[in-house]
Amino acid sequence: MNPNPYLDADLQALAETVRRFADERVKPGFQARDQTRVLDRALLREMGELGFICPELPEQHGGLGMGCLAAGVIHEEIARADLSFSYLNLLASLNGQILSQYGRPEVVGPWLKKIVQGEAICAIALTEPRGGSDAANLRLRIERVSDGGDDFYVLNGEKTSISAADQADITVVFGRTGTPESGAHGVTALVVPMDTPGLTTNRFDCHGQRAIGRGSIFFENVRVPVSHRLGDENKGFVQVMHGFDYSRSLIGLQCLAVARVALDETWEYITQRQAFGQPLSAFQGVTHPLAAFDTEVEGARLLCLQGLWLKDKGLPHSAEAGMAKWWGPKLAYDVIHQCLLSHGHGGYDRGLMEQRLRDVLGFQIGDGTAQIMKTIIARTRAGRRFVPA
Repeated sequence: MNPNPYLDADLQALAETVRRFADERVKPGFQARDQTRVLDRALLREMGELGFICPELPEQHGGLGMGCLAAGVIHEEIARADLSFSYLNLLASLNGQILSQYGRPEVVGPWLKKIVQGEAICAIALTEPRGGSDAANLRLRIERVSDGGDDFYVLNGEKTSISAADQADITVVFGRTGTPESGAHGVTALVVPMDTPGLTTNRFDCHGQRAIGRGSIFFENVRVPVSHRLGDENKGFVQVMHGFDYSRSLIGLQCLAVARVALDETWEYITQRQAFGQPLSAFQGVTHPLAAFDTEVEGARLLCLQGLWLKDKGLPHSAEAGMAKWWGPKLAYDVIHQCLLSHGHGGYDRGLMEQRLRDVLGFQIGDGTAQIMKTIIARTRAGRRFVPA
């Protein structure tokens, strides 16, 4: 790893350790997992045993208390080997923050330990069929009822395009407890075990990230104890959504890690491939696009690390996170596309490069589009009242 102002010697040593593991254990199954569309639970448990899942969580929740930059370093190295598999790190870190901060210890504590150990996968169910980017305009209904002295929430509705919908063990669900007019201030978040009666799932045939998968979750009179609420009633969206600033910086790092390894391979390839009696690297038409993208990738990566550094320091980082989220995935896609072209017909064959291209594309859609991210950035700069929805 290159010298970096955000990564000290300990973090660089951590990166080297994770890279060895990723090269030896994660990378060999990269294409097979894409074809079978099944996550490797044994490999996930190996990562948990090594402390590679949620290292930022405090020790009482099973983590190592190492901070968000440490999580970012791990995300990078796993993503270099397999972006889809690194999505498990992303889900664990995002949901780990939510559960530990807003859940009741007696409810979320056992689940957090399983997540950190690689024994459970937690999805997050926010998007709805008619909502998309309008995440606060939710229709899934959560009603509070009493039954024999016990209070429950009853869920009815659908969530869609949920990562790991059919492979998760629990999910963080956002639904409406207030009136339709209450917007983001009438939303409540719950943690729901996926084996709860009345809950069913399906799976889409997605273009990329096929090992993690996406699908719908259907709720038909699903009963959840009130103790499973995360945060305050009607304030789940306003409270819990702050955690997405963290995951957005991680997403940028993940995608850029894939771009970096694609660039490394392409630089090597163009020194070996001959054309007109010279290596391809002798032609500026080949090297200049790669040089320009290499420059942008280095800058974008520093921006992502800055966002994590700010979070570790307890400083505002919404703008940096928004920049990382819209720029990282788009730049990674453009970089890999150029690398694929540089490899010629060999890059077009089904293999590492084309799968990387498919995998990073999804991050331009999920977890907040570029347009939403730019609105967030504009609001932090000009003020929310000057940048209406």
